[in-house]
Amino acid sequence: MDALYPRLLVDDFRACAGFYEAALRALHGIDPVKLIPEAEYANWDLRGEAALVVMGRSRMAGAVGTEGLPAPSGQDGSMLVLRVDDVDEAAATLRGLGAVQVAGPRDRPEWGPGLRTAHLRDPGGNLLELQSY
Repeated sequence: MDALYPRLLVDDFRACAGFYEAALRALHGIDPVKLIPEAEYANWDLRGEAALVVMGRSRMAGAVGTEGLPAPSGQDGSMLVLRVDDVDEAAATLRGLGAVQVAGPRDRPEWGPGLRTAHLRDPGGNLLELQSY
């Protein structure tokens, strides 16, 4: 049963779906369960549970009746966290796939013992945190 999973609403579905297809394959060895470009929908499972959905922002806006409102701006309202074995290696992999680094790999003992993070943005501007501990 999928109790909770992130759904990223993106403006450029093709770029973001392609990014996560390559990134999740590289970092966790998983491929999309569904990848439906014409519906602007893609989802990935990990060990039988939903892990991520990428969906066109306009599709969701149409579904909930907010298509006439402005897109969000300002500080980030969400972040996708990916736990990895090696933050430095994973950050390099994602940069190679088109992610933009916003905060390089660094140890963060103030956040938790042995925690190391890096922060990047996917092609849709979504904030990602890579972490190991």
